[in-house]
Amino acid sequence: MTKTEEAPPAQPQPAIAAMPHRLPIRLSARLRAYFLAGVLVVAPISITFYLAWLLISFVDNRITPLIPARFNPETYLPFAIPGVGLIIGVIFLTLVGMLTAGFFGRLFMRASEAVMVRTPFLRGIYGAVKQIVETVLAQQSAAFREAVLIEYPRRGIWAIGFLTGRTEGEVQDKTKEDVLNVFLPTTPNPTSGFLLFVPRAEVVPLTMSVEGALKMVISGGILTPPVVDDASSVDDASVEPSKRLPSLAREAAHPERM
Repeated sequence: MTKTEEAPPAQPQPAIAAMPHRLPIRLSARLRAYFLAGVLVVAPISITFYLAWLLISFVDNRITPLIPARFNPETYLPFAIPGVGLIIGVIFLTLVGMLTAGFFGRLFMRASEAVMVRTPFLRGIYGAVKQIVETVLAQQSAAFREAVLIEYPRRGIWAIGFLTGRTEGEVQDKTKEDVLNVFLPTTPNPTSGFLLFVPRAEVVPLTMSVEGALKMVISGGILTPPVVDDASSVDDASVEPSKRLPSLAREAAHPERM
């Protein structure tokens, strides 16, 4: 080849050559997306059934052995029937509630409570457990009925809490401001947490339900409940406390229910 002769131009590579490499990538991405979609569908259902099965098995293992053999279906069947103990437990609790609603039932309850109160070791446990159960299950109670927002652990950082009632007794007497009882749950286990006594003016009510707030706490903020009303703002501190806390406003209107 002489100097005057020029080299032929380079031929462009065909685009089809890259196709065999792109197809496996696209296929793997689609399979991964399908797999994640399947997990999102199956996981909540599987976990729900698994937890329900654990609850049924736990109750059955403790109630079924107490059933007499002639009344136990497992005596006549070659297999166990799940849920028998749970059904017996529900029927038993319903009958107890029906009996205690009558005159003799109330008389028996008063006598049993008198015995429990006079027992030195049991009266503290019985009184605390009874108060907690009545507070949580009472329809008139506002405990854990309202989600609120407080600044914790310092100014400028906000945390979701649950209003449990007014602060009364020695704690309120020792504080200069009107404070409220706020339970601050931990993530992802909301059964543990802290009891905080927060000034009423620093408690901001939320429009989300307690269930929605619990889901947000348990998921670490992944699940966010939809916004119901944008009227309340974190920076709005000029609203009257009775209007900012609906549950306490209801308590103030009906003090006999507290």
